[in-house]
Amino acid sequence: MRRPRPRQLAALAALALLLAAGLAGCGLGAGAGGTEARMLVTRDFGTRTVGARIAQDLPSSETAMRLLERNFRVETRYGGGFVQAIDGLAGGHAGGRPIDWFIYVNGMESEVGAADVKLHTGDRIWWDRHDWGATPHIPAVVGSFPEPFAHGADGKRYPVVLECADDVADACKTTSDRLGAAGVIAGRQTLGTGVGERTVRVLVGRWAELHADLALEQIDHGPAVSGVYARFSPDGTALRLLDPRADTVRTLGAGAGLVAATRFEQQAPTWVITGTDVAGVASAARALDEQTLQRRFALALDGAQAIGLPVVK
Repeated sequence: MRRPRPRQLAALAALALLLAAGLAGCGLGAGAGGTEARMLVTRDFGTRTVGARIAQDLPSSETAMRLLERNFRVETRYGGGFVQAIDGLAGGHAGGRPIDWFIYVNGMESEVGAADVKLHTGDRIWWDRHDWGATPHIPAVVGSFPEPFAHGADGKRYPVVLECADDVADACKTTSDRLGAAGVIAGRQTLGTGVGERTVRVLVGRWAELHADLALEQIDHGPAVSGVYARFSPDGTALRLLDPRADTVRTLGAGAGLVAATRFEQQAPTWVITGTDVAGVASAARALDEQTLQRRFALALDGAQAIGLPVVK
């Protein structure tokens, strides 16, 4: 697992307003005998499952590394803080490409080694072994939904805001309903309104209306910047799907949708429900559920067809 690059601070004014409104509810900490956590181990960007565990009644001092070592055969490096191999699957090179294990905690790439990841009740830990030649840094993924909305980070829930374009009212309502079904209350605010660094934003709209956002414009620069293996055409009417090498393997047009997450500097994740047109945005909104998103780093929609990203052959 590689450490991500440093990030800078963002404005906190809007976050204070959300906290005052009571949207920042705290999650339960790791109490003795009360912690439950889920661990998923996959390979090749979630396309192959190595194993999964639900652990209950964990000690208050439990870490992601100790939980992994009790349930899988693990080889470590750098003094035991980082994983080299799980069940015999090691990092290294394959076909001239770099491959390694990465850990995501509630849908966010961990900034520390697994030995320093303290578990809290409800946490979802996802290990994935994949090619990182296109980018060593995928800051956020959608495949742990309803995380990070349900439990946030370090045992504390994030405030959540929903920002929708004017012409996607139905998709906006669907997104709000899907979040509500997961127990998440999202505040509504005008598209483009600034928020604090610890607020999860969910933006809904056609890509042509959203791409100027500071977090989302990273997607236009490819996975090396955003961690998202998809790119829109300059006018937003076509969606290119990328493979692990960041090469285009398929291009979608009318009705194409995208569900993805990224992070800007030191902020909480920004999620996007978007598409090439209103129909594509609607398809993306309908995909916002645990079963559809599970084990996906990001998800493209071609009508009713769901396509995991990157496209792994």
